[in-house]
Amino acid sequence: MTLLFCSASDSAEDWRREIARHLPDLEMRVWPETGDVADIEVAVVWKPPAGMLATLPNLRLIVSLGAGVEPILQDSTLPDVPLVRMVSEGLTVDMAGYVVYQVLYWHRLMDAYAAFQAEARWEQRDHRPASEVTVGFLGLGELGVASARTLRTLDYRLKGWSRSPKSIEGVESFSGPDGLAAMLPQCDVLVCLLPLTDETRGIMNAALFAALPKGAVVINAARGGHLVESDLLDALESGHLRGASLDVFATEPLPADHPLWRHPKVRITPHVAGVTHPSLCAVQVADAVKALREGRPLPNLVDRSRGY
Repeated sequence: MTLLFCSASDSAEDWRREIARHLPDLEMRVWPETGDVADIEVAVVWKPPAGMLATLPNLRLIVSLGAGVEPILQDSTLPDVPLVRMVSEGLTVDMAGYVVYQVLYWHRLMDAYAAFQAEARWEQRDHRPASEVTVGFLGLGELGVASARTLRTLDYRLKGWSRSPKSIEGVESFSGPDGLAAMLPQCDVLVCLLPLTDETRGIMNAALFAALPKGAVVINAARGGHLVESDLLDALESGHLRGASLDVFATEPLPADHPLWRHPKVRITPHVAGVTHPSLCAVQVADAVKALREGRPLPNLVDRSRGY
């Protein structure tokens, strides 16, 4: 069996080494040096070029290197073969750490203290106890649940909105349009960890921001397509929102002349909230390949009708 690796963002050699630890008999090629594509049965990819997967006539499995699969599903030529997404403890821990860090940054007024330091100004500000701060989540999948559970250990009030009701200890669950409308006014911090689908694209817009209480903060570590960037800038300029932490953007890399780069109320990271570490995640690729070989149900199989 031959595997084709395609990612402009990951080290092919690191993945080759780690995959070989679990599947020593598997041949791995790196796109675009594919050789004869007829024997390629597995493609491990992140944002593959449109049409590339359709050139593999005997493809039997696609493995996404990320938890999100919308860049793959947007390819109109995508072959009708199983697609699995990355669900890894390492990626999940990374994301939970990122979310906790950003929540603490805004809650503990680190934005104010950074400005004070620049002025050599010693000034203390009061912050509310965590038990009086409500963090709401858009999305209660693997990443949302892990992030909420970590914040729960710090005593935050937690709420979450998802497609269907969830039962998670310590997290008040909301679902559907009415649930979203009920949750938003209660959120001091709103974290987006939704999958990007036709239903969730542009969900972080002017109407959503207006429903949040004045002084709220938004954190987007899901996909850039969730956020209407011009609406966010308007909400920040009006003073309705206090700040935003953004890890993902409609265009990546974020253009150097984009106003978000220089906005004093925005914190930017370059799509690093949840990283797929080869040393921790290659086993997920191996498990999927072994399941394919043995005819067992594939782990983390994507429902294309839902988009995740």
